[in-house]
Amino acid sequence: MEWLNSAAQEVGQKIEAAFITGDRWKLYLEGLGITMEVSFFAAIIGIVIGTLVAFMRLSRRKNGKPTILVRIAGAYIDIIRGTPSVLQLMIMWFVVLASCRSGILVASITFGINSGAYVAEIVRAGILAVDKGQTEAGRSLGLSNFQTMRYIVIPQAFKNVLPPLGNEFIVLIKETAIVGYVGLSDLTRVANQMGSRVFDSFTPLVGAAIVYFIIIKILTKLLEKLERRLRKSDNR
Repeated sequence: MEWLNSAAQEVGQKIEAAFITGDRWKLYLEGLGITMEVSFFAAIIGIVIGTLVAFMRLSRRKNGKPTILVRIAGAYIDIIRGTPSVLQLMIMWFVVLASCRSGILVASITFGINSGAYVAEIVRAGILAVDKGQTEAGRSLGLSNFQTMRYIVIPQAFKNVLPPLGNEFIVLIKETAIVGYVGLSDLTRVANQMGSRVFDSFTPLVGAAIVYFIIIKILTKLLEKLERRLRKSDNR
């Protein structure tokens, strides 16, 4: 049992050095705050951009042919989804927004643009999932295309896209682990720096991984609860 006690003592010392000594846990908390802040603002930007791009993809002329906006939106989605997030972040930081030294702003815009490409497809799929008969019914009631979309299609599509949007937010939280490239001390970077300080990379990184897991698990449970409520409301 001595080796077991010795091992437990060693683990305890490593945990104390990585998280407790000098109130180092506050650094992790601050890093988590930056992670959530970037994710939150990126999600808002992504929803706005994604919704606009989705409507661009759905735009049609009076003769039913797609407009030029369809090609522009398609090119945007292809480029964003076809390139790594870290490269997009570095291009924004070193080139496009080189004069802006706010890492949070640059990261939020970058991840917002990145997320917008995925949100656009989510919103477009949600709108297309609404039965065409709903649109025809609105038009037969004398509503314009805009009114039909606003009062009939969008409210129904909202239920379809809400769970996938929640999943996109979860993905954003994990993707922001690369914001250290623009000098932000997010949760991942704090854990990495702490590993160098205490000469033990394993404990800080595992601690950060546990924090990510807990946050994602909580959000996943909330999403599952929301989906159950949406299903119940559909069955009424």
